Amino acid sequence: MKRSPVILITPGTERKGAEFADASVSLSNCYTDAVIAGGGLPQIFPATRSRAIIAKAVRRCDGVLMTGGEDIDPKLYARDLPDELAKTVGPLEPERDGWEKEVIEEVFAQRKPLFGICRGHQMLNVALGGTLVVDIATQLPNPLNHQRMDRKNEPVHDVKVVPDTLLAKLAGRRSFGVNSTHHQAIGELAPQLRAVAQSPDGVIEAMELKDAGQGPFLLTVQFHPERLIDRSAVFRQLFSGFVEACACWREKDL
Repeated sequence: MKRSPVILITPGTERKGAEFADASVSLSNCYTDAVIAGGGLPQIFPATRSRAIIAKAVRRCDGVLMTGGEDIDPKLYARDLPDELAKTVGPLEPERDGWEKEVIEEVFAQRKPLFGICRGHQMLNVALGGTLVVDIATQLPNPLNHQRMDRKNEPVHDVKVVPDTLLAKLAGRRSFGVNSTHHQAIGELAPQLRAVAQSPDGVIEAMELKDAGQGPFLLTVQFHPERLIDRSAVFRQLFSGFVEACACWREKDL
């Protein structure tokens, strides 16, 4: 029997956990359930800044899933943030910002498949030199309400997919409905990335590499497909496609 591809998942962090009120990791079961449904074996990253451990963790996995979470520190992509925008920034996870950037560096150095969701989508852009829209409602003209926490398990708007892209191949359609639970978005794209899906108000909903040869698989999405895998095959196909790419990478590396 073939071994299931091991998927390293980056978790969120909490200052006080449930057991002893220690600093802890936090991760919705929706992520691990979606990876399992796609045929992968989830492994949770230990939230460390040790570069040696980060490199070893990435080396021992077959692909990396970067998950959602709190806002990214604006200091990483913006200078002299106006007070009006600074007030919109929610709780920060500065340690997570640091180790996720290093995880991304290792993913590229070791050429591992990468799938990013929500914060993971934004973190990749920041790590590669792009910027973020700090607050959609403040900065964009006539925006949709993208912060629909009241309907986090339901599609609330459509996204239009660029043809002849990895996302189009996996989804099997040019548009579909997605959930939306964010107030920030991609601003200036990092040089290595391209937008492959947008919402009706122009928010970038998915990114891929400009040069697909830079990695075996890279896809990031602003929505949360892990919460919708029971609603539509589109979202299951994103995970199964990612896990399949991880399996292919492993076979080539053996």
